[in-house]
Amino acid sequence: MPWYEGLDEPMRLVAGMDHSPFRVWAGPGTGKTLALMRRVARLLEEGHDGCRILIVTFTRTAAHDLVRKLQELQAPGCGNVHASTLHSFCFSMLARDQVLQLTGRVPRPLLRPSAKIKFEVDFLLHDLPARFEGMRARDKRLRAFESDWARLQSDEPGWTQDPVDSDFKDELLSWLQFHKAMLIGELVPESLHYLRDNPACEERNAFDHVLVDEYQDLNKAEQVLVDLLAEDRNLLVAGDDDQSIYSFKFAHPEGIIEFPEKHPGTYTEPLAESLRCPAKVIEMANCLISHNRRPDPARCIKPALGAQTGEVDIVQWTSLEEEAQGLAHVIRLSVPPNGDVPRGSVLVLAPRRVIGYAIRDALQKLQVEAHSFFPEEALDSERARQRFTLLTLLANPTDRVALRCWLGFGDLQFRKEAYTRLREHCEDTGSEPWDVLANFESGRLSISGAEELVGRFRELKAELARLQGMELSALIDELFPDGEEEIEAIRILALEAMTTCGNASELREELRIRITQPELPSEGEFVRVMSLHKGKGLTADLVVVSGCVEGFIPTWDEQVSLAKQQRQFEEQRRLFYMAITRTTHYVILSSFRRIDAATAHKMGAKFRQHFGRDKVQTIASRFISELGESAPQSIRGEELMRRLSGKG
Repeated sequence: MPWYEGLDEPMRLVAGMDHSPFRVWAGPGTGKTLALMRRVARLLEEGHDGCRILIVTFTRTAAHDLVRKLQELQAPGCGNVHASTLHSFCFSMLARDQVLQLTGRVPRPLLRPSAKIKFEVDFLLHDLPARFEGMRARDKRLRAFESDWARLQSDEPGWTQDPVDSDFKDELLSWLQFHKAMLIGELVPESLHYLRDNPACEERNAFDHVLVDEYQDLNKAEQVLVDLLAEDRNLLVAGDDDQSIYSFKFAHPEGIIEFPEKHPGTYTEPLAESLRCPAKVIEMANCLISHNRRPDPARCIKPALGAQTGEVDIVQWTSLEEEAQGLAHVIRLSVPPNGDVPRGSVLVLAPRRVIGYAIRDALQKLQVEAHSFFPEEALDSERARQRFTLLTLLANPTDRVALRCWLGFGDLQFRKEAYTRLREHCEDTGSEPWDVLANFESGRLSISGAEELVGRFRELKAELARLQGMELSALIDELFPDGEEEIEAIRILALEAMTTCGNASELREELRIRITQPELPSEGEFVRVMSLHKGKGLTADLVVVSGCVEGFIPTWDEQVSLAKQQRQFEEQRRLFYMAITRTTHYVILSSFRRIDAATAHKMGAKFRQHFGRDKVQTIASRFISELGESAPQSIRGEELMRRLSGKG
């Protein structure tokens, strides 16, 4: 197929115009990925070497899909094109050039399944000296370290300006180096320093064409890294500031907005015609996002010629439990044999995984296959984290991070003081923590203040002795027994991984990848349930956005300044905008009126008053009222079920 076949004029320009720098301003569903793919196909057809083309995507799935589509086009040399996430590219580069080895760093990543489930990172944060502020502030400073200290778009990455930041960095690196580990977020700063300090390195001259998708989700350090890779060559970036949703890693919409200022001579081509969304959803989305402060308030997405009107329902249920059960019934009525929406084209987005789990379980009870994709679910409980740590130590007893975690489990302070004494002894003597503990247990050594670690170490040795030599199937049954709800998710992953693993070490690594880098299927014969953030890049005929209540969507921090709260509201609005524009036909926006008080407090819901002793009243998200006159009136969930049942 010729590269230009089937492209409208804007997409043909993106695919065919040789200009650098080039910014593609692309709204949801406007054909951005197709245009980028055809651009690469054109370059290959014109004889450009695929080895000298780099495509940076936001997810591994997107990279794989892009290469697969290039292969379907039979573009010559498509198998040589480099397509990956920026972190994957950085890891490959640092490993290939032995940068980590030469600098004494060990590429053993600390596990952090999600922002809330910090797992191994939690032990690092707890072990930092008391002079650093509370855990929340430490975590925020840690994220600044991972962004190479460029917190704002105006900051230059690479240097600390604050003496507290410098002190924090020293202590952080000291912990990581002792434990022979790295943070995943260090890959970009380490790569940036390497490229900056070594202008003659191969990577600075490796690519003639660099294409970056979802540019609005890159922080300043990542942007500078891309600039170094594309220096004096062809750079194209594509994205949409209205879909910038990752400020937690210091990625700001100003990155793509201010791109021409940092890259003189930039040509910008907007893609505004949505090939995905129905007309009514587009009208609602445009009205919603107009409430944000934007560089061009008039810019909006437009329906394609002949686009269907689409269906929208806004519903409210009495309780969270009724929402889960009601939405499950609505979905059951929509998929075969009752309706004509394929199961694989139903996407449920939930602002809290508790809501997602409830909907998934309700669907499964109705015999509708549904899978949830919350990255933290496999390591949600401390029991799951303990069993995974045990697997890690079975694979490698000298893994210092896992040993530190094992010693700290079961104590609110992670036995910090006792472990500090152990670490000090190891640093003074150059000894392995395992060897020191073994001598401590046998009585050949004594460390004042570390006595409470001996019991945990003795338990560990007994567990490892019991597990040693087991076949994988038996090992999985022993580590992750069937029938235990707390470890059900990780057991399922382990059983799936077992077919490709030969020993405990391979199983542990496969589990780590599946947990921290989950592949979200773009298709499959089951209903997909996930967070709003994870829905980015996906498309479905029926999209259900659940839990649309204040405190969930939007969620905000009442302890920060009003200006910062305003930025949080704007990002949450962009997240909601992204969620509703996943649909090709029908979107349901759902809220509930009452919730268990303890659950409401735990999940951050905003509520008005108590009902009885254990229930509180919530209110629908403010974003519902910002959808404009195209949005239908909100109805009770029972009314929607009656209407759909009547259709059936």
